[in-house]
Amino acid sequence: MNKHLVITVFILLLLSLIACKGETMLSKEEIEAEKALVEEKINDCIKWPFPEKNIDRFLNSIIQDSSLFVFHPDSRATIIGFDSYKPMIDVFVSDDLNAIKTEIRDLRINLSESGTVAWFSTILDDMGEWRGEPYKWENSRWTGVLEKRDGKWLIVQMHFSLPSDQQNQE
Repeated sequence: MNKHLVITVFILLLLSLIACKGETMLSKEEIEAEKALVEEKINDCIKWPFPEKNIDRFLNSIIQDSSLFVFHPDSRATIIGFDSYKPMIDVFVSDDLNAIKTEIRDLRINLSESGTVAWFSTILDDMGEWRGEPYKWENSRWTGVLEKRDGKWLIVQMHFSLPSDQQNQE
């Protein structure tokens, strides 16, 4: 009798695990829909200055708590937490900033099996002027991680780097 009870419990646990696993798996259509939402947040994060400097578009693309983490090409610009990011927002909305061109190429988006974490990589051209002086991130590599929190995709981590072999050629 105990043997049958153990086998029955084991089978029920196994079926429960299979059922739970099935609930977290997304269909191909759901995956594509989620990737489209992730892509929208990626674009909102970097392309928001065009044309009207809609800061809300940007703010709705990133997490606004202590878990935000950003690596910039300049090691002095590593950002840990949204509070540390706030001074950059003042730069973004400044009239001294004139964003001229932002282009994303070779965007790759991956989604976790649970559908709650996404990561991406892309090549980014971001050019403009700061106080009349040009700035240029050409062929920069941009990677990041997004989490789905309260039903919304938000960027929680970003890393920007400039290819050192191209920097040395300039």
